[in-house]
Order: sequence, then C-alpha cells, then structure tokens
Amino acid sequence: MTPQLPPVAPSVTAELVGALTPRLRGRLDAGIAKLADRPVVVDGDTVRIALDDETELQLHAPGGAVTTADGIRCGCLLAPACLHRAAAASAAPIAEGDASVQDISIQDTSAQDTSTQAASAQETTAQETTAQDASTQDPAPEHSQATTGQLAAAQALHAAAAAILEAGTDGAGAVLQAELLRAAHTARLAGLPRASASAVSVVSAVRAARSADPSYRLSDLVTALRTLLFGAHRLPYATGPELATLQGAVRQPYTPEGSLRLYGLFSEPVLTATGYAGAVTWTADADGRLYTVADVAPGGAARAIGAGERAIRVGDTTLTPRELSRAGLALTGATVSTTGRLGAGAKVRAVRASGAAWSEEPLDRLWAAPLADQASRALSDDGHDLLFLDVTVIGPVREAAGDCLLADCDGVTLRLAAAHDDPALPHRDNLRLLAELSGSRLRTIARLVPGPLPRAQLLATSHPTDPDARLDLGLDRMRRADLPARTTPPVAHTPVPDEAPLHLLRRRVQQAAAGGRRVLAFPGDASADSHRLRRFGLTTAGDLLDALHAAAADRSRDAFGRLAPADADRFARTWLAAAHYTEEIDRALCAVSWGSDGETPTDSSYTAVTFSQ
Repeated sequence: MTPQLPPVAPSVTAELVGALTPRLRGRLDAGIAKLADRPVVVDGDTVRIALDDETELQLHAPGGAVTTADGIRCGCLLAPACLHRAAAASAAPIAEGDASVQDISIQDTSAQDTSTQAASAQETTAQETTAQDASTQDPAPEHSQATTGQLAAAQALHAAAAAILEAGTDGAGAVLQAELLRAAHTARLAGLPRASASAVSVVSAVRAARSADPSYRLSDLVTALRTLLFGAHRLPYATGPELATLQGAVRQPYTPEGSLRLYGLFSEPVLTATGYAGAVTWTADADGRLYTVADVAPGGAARAIGAGERAIRVGDTTLTPRELSRAGLALTGATVSTTGRLGAGAKVRAVRASGAAWSEEPLDRLWAAPLADQASRALSDDGHDLLFLDVTVIGPVREAAGDCLLADCDGVTLRLAAAHDDPALPHRDNLRLLAELSGSRLRTIARLVPGPLPRAQLLATSHPTDPDARLDLGLDRMRRADLPARTTPPVAHTPVPDEAPLHLLRRRVQQAAAGGRRVLAFPGDASADSHRLRRFGLTTAGDLLDALHAAAADRSRDAFGRLAPADADRFARTWLAAAHYTEEIDRALCAVSWGSDGETPTDSSYTAVTFSQ
C-alpha cells in the first residue's frame, strides 16, 4: 500500500483487476512492486506517477478519493486495458466511502500487540466521521430474515474470504484481494455495510502483511477474518436483533439528548491502517456516561501528531482536543450516536465551560467503580472498553512485542502496554519513562486487552510530580524532567504462574491465517498438542485442533488418481470454529483474571459452529 496515493473505492479496484487478461493478472503483483519504486507527484486532486520519461499515470481524486474507473488514466499504448491502472488501484489505500459503519472491528485499528478492542474502537471512530446529524438515520430493518440478495452477497463474501484463508498472506495477491473487494462492494449494495467493512479490513491487513508494514499485527488479520467469516456464516440463520447487528447501519443513528454538561477526560490519537488519522476526545457527564468528539479524516502519521493542536468546532465554540480534554462543555440541542459520539447538527449549541480534575467530582466516581465491574463492562458489547485504574508502578517487564509496564491495581498485577506502536507517536517513549517510577502511585486511563492475563493499553495518566495535572500519552511527550528527582530501583516482579496451554490452538489459527492451509497440511504428528490440551481439561480445544489439521490435510482424488481441489469451504468453517473458540475462551479467562465472575462457555457452543447448520 502506497500512502502517497489517494484512496481508491473497492469497486474501482475490482473493476480494473477484473478487466485484465489472464496473462496480465499473473503479472499484477510484480507490477505493483515496480509501481512502488516510481516517483509520485501530488498536484491538488491529481496524483501523477512517472512510469518512464514519456509515460505518465494519473489518479484523479475529487473529494479525496478515486470513485470511478475513469479516475485512473494511463498514457501507455495498452491503455485503458493496461496493467498500470489495475496496479495503481491495488497499491492505493482503500476508500471507506461516504458512510459510516456501526460497530465494526478492524485495529483493529484498529490497531490494538494492538488489541482487538482498540483497533475496533479506532476504526469505528474513523468510519463515523462522516455521519453528521440525526437526520441521516437509517430506517429499522423491515425484514425478519435476510433477503435473497443479502444471502447471495454473504455467500460471495464467504467464498472470497475462504480463498484468502486458503492462500495465506503470502499467496493472497492482488487478484484474490480484488475478488474480496468485489464481494465487499456487492455486500454494501445489498444492504450489508458491516460485512462490507469487515471485508475491507481483511484486505487492508493482507496488504499490510505483504508490504511488511510495521503497524501490521497478525492478531488484527485473525480478528478481521474471524469477524467476516462468522458474519457470513450466521447471516442465513439470523433474525430480529441478531440480523440487524450483522447487517450494520450505513450511518450511525443519532438521537436527541437535549442539554448536556460535559467534563473533559483525555484525548487519544487515531492512526488506522486504512489511511485515517486524527484524534478522539473523551468527555463524561455528571452521571459518568462517556461521550466522544472526533476529528478523524484521511491522513497519515503527520495528521495524528498534530491533531492535539488542530481546532475543531463543537456547536458554537472552537477548541483543540488538548483544550477540550481539560476543559468542559455546556450543550443544548445535542445529538448522540449509539456509541456516544456527539453529533454536529445545525441545531447544536455549545459553549466552553470549566473542567474538573480527575480527583474531583464528577470524574472521581469513574475510578471508584470496582475493578471487576469495569472489566465485565469492557468485555461486554454494551459499553466502552476503557478502564479507570489507580495503580502502583512495579517496573518494566520485557515481552516479545516490546517492553510493558508492570503495575499493581487493588491486588491485581497487570501489564500496561503502549496503545500504538507507530514510532511517530510518543506512546512507547512515554511508557519507558513511566517504567522508571517504581513504587509511584498513578491514576490512569487504559483500554482493556482481552487475554488470559490482566493486560491493558495505557492511554492517559496523572502527572508523576503534579497529581492535579494529566498527560495524554499519545499526544503529550514526556521529558525526563517530568520525573521525580529520585526514583526507587525497579522491583523484581513475581513470575507469572502456569496457564492453560490455549496458545497451542491459537498458534495454529494464526499460522493458518498467515501461511494458508498448506502450513497445517505438512506431514507430522500433531496429536501431542491435542493430547496436552485435553490433559488440561480443554477437550473441545483438542478436538478443534485435530479437526483443523484434518481439514487442512484432506485431499481426495478423482477416478484417475489425480488430486482434487482442496475443500476451502470446509477448512474455512473449521478454522472459524477454532478462532471463535479461542476468542471466547480468552474473554472468559480475561474476566476471571480481573476478578470478574466470568464463566467458561460450554463445549457445545463451539462445536455447533463447525458441525451444525
């Protein structure tokens, strides 16, 4: 993916790739690699790429995105049926369109190792930026079951996603990506915006993997694939509220809220893999309900870095995210989306008001909630995923993905990780400085990361030397002068106890997403891992691991002894069952690790995904 190129609509990429001859399709990936080395010149709404001294490729993006195939023009002799146009569309970021999508997971800008919920929250916010008022609400679904067009679109999505899974990231070239983008466009036209956005997330993750993007996380790809396959699998059987959730909404519904008195909490930068950047500011009312004000638009790291000082208009007032996070707002005629985002309709009136310190009412009550209750709410689908924690710093702890901050919170030892890995953002540098504050007491805001051990992404914290001040760790860059004059030497942390070996199944799920079916089809004895899972009482995990290997290795032969094509659909369904199982068990173990009364789901709820319906 080439950041200098404007976003291109999925339908345009699918159309241009579909028009290529079989010979040119085989050369498409090589053409994309060559195009990445050519100089790019941006001239207003037009981007020019010099293919050679005499030939130029142009991308016209009025409004910031290429929305028609005619927007990409080439001066070579084979145009318009040339390889260059399809290569440019395949190398460009994917345009999200002019509609927001409700509750979409991507990474997870999300993301969010980047957590699934973090990526989900960032991507959802980025997609919401074009929904402006309650007047754009979509009507409630009129059908209790999916329409014929939606069923056909879901089937096409499942087939295209199964092909991606079959090939893995190394084999999922531009042609397979274009097929999934075509299915995504069909799904959007059929009234499945959520599934369409999930498909776009899969393509974005695959492109990030193939281009060695530093922001790529294998867990993000697994989450995107699982979300897409599960939605396509469940749609034919869903009715009522489940169907409405799977369909999604083209625009966030906004409802009138009347008058609101809000207090700023913190701001976090947004930088997604699909080319959106900016900041989201979190506020709270007197009852502790959270609201967000977003300034997210197409852009890169530079836009995210400067987002804290970029003025945004809220009603009649103009504030920067950094100012709003420490001040307050008084609004009349406010409209709010289901995710808590404030609308920007013409009837909204707002004036700047005084803020409140984290230690003062009404914000102080956010930290008074029991830790287990906060974790349960963050793991549910009905609320936000923020945690308000008073922690005592223990010290740094080294992990494969980077250093974390080990801290104690009400007797729970938790790991606080950086919320974003991009080196342009100050998350990691700030975390390293905070790790030197062994024994210090800090009031923090973090985002829960589901997993078998207590873990969260650190978003904001009280100042080490001034408890009434606070730092937005993605926007404010700490200096060594911000630390106390003397700090206690790091304290050795207690070793983590042995945990159930669920990673044996999770690792196979991730290997399949990265390397394709063939990675699990290699001959070898895979029974040792399944036996170990059963010894720990994870019988279903052992069965799913055996089924995953069996589906990967199953290759029947025809009457002449020739190998028949692999059953991609069977492998995709089995992989989905394993991925869904690990996700739900992780959530259950996460609830227990935070002190919540979470219950481990029964085996039957997972075997049904694979073997029934």
